[in-house]
Amino acid sequence: MRMYVAGQEAHGDFEFAELALGIDVDLFRGPLEFETDGERAAREDAARDILADLRAEAEAGDEVAGWDALYADALTHTIPFLRSVRAHRAGTGEAA
Repeated sequence: MRMYVAGQEAHGDFEFAELALGIDVDLFRGPLEFETDGERAAREDAARDILADLRAEAEAGDEVAGWDALYADALTHTIPFLRSVRAHRAGTGEAA
């Protein structure tokens, strides 16, 4: 079964959510692959700015922006499983 959002085909659950909600999961959650401290800082700055904009839009009465802000904020409090396993192994000396 193919999934489409606004005429664009979504390849998988995450892409469907990104297209439907307009939220870039990797921007708020972080990528699954390694990122440098500078890349992480830039990504987190952008995520904070976008989240602030969504909250402002929600306070101005945009209900969809309010729900998007809640989803984006929840993503900032998660960590990709693969990244957490890599960090755990690095701390215990196991091969990653």
